[in-house]
Amino acid sequence: MERLLIHIPIIHSQADMGSLQETTEERAAVTGLWQLIENTLCSFELPFERVRLYQDGLPVSDMEEQIVRDVAAQGSLNHRLLLRLMEQGASLMGTESPALLLEEYQFCKQQGQRPQAAEANIARHAQSLLDRRDGFIAERINNTLGAGEIGILFLGALHRPEKWLAEDIRVLHPFQFSDPAGA
Repeated sequence: MERLLIHIPIIHSQADMGSLQETTEERAAVTGLWQLIENTLCSFELPFERVRLYQDGLPVSDMEEQIVRDVAAQGSLNHRLLLRLMEQGASLMGTESPALLLEEYQFCKQQGQRPQAAEANIARHAQSLLDRRDGFIAERINNTLGAGEIGILFLGALHRPEKWLAEDIRVLHPFQFSDPAGA
């Protein structure tokens, strides 16, 4: 039996990143985007008892639901939608490697301390880290999404986990955003 993955590309808001300093225009755009995503997901009339939720930046741990509740309380529309889907019966899944998330955090923190001459090495390391995260995410989906189940993957627009997904997982892209890098 086929497995279905609905891939929702997201753009992180300030609330998702731990800051509440958005402009009114940014807030309106983010609110409109999340309303469109929610309306689209509702139009699918999903059997939520067979839906698994995968979230960018959500580590595999025993604290997934608490993390989502905390980030939702800080104003994240993404995480508020996760809570609504969970209330309808969807299962929340830890999605990312805690070690890789920590490595990315440390890498980003160090960027302000590096000389400009190292830009090519920085770009290579950033891409390698993104690829390793995508590979982990795909493997997590491969191992936890059962036959006949539907996964909803909320993942930053730069991620490309599809090349590591099992062949029996059909990926649906209800939103297509243009990639400024042409990838």
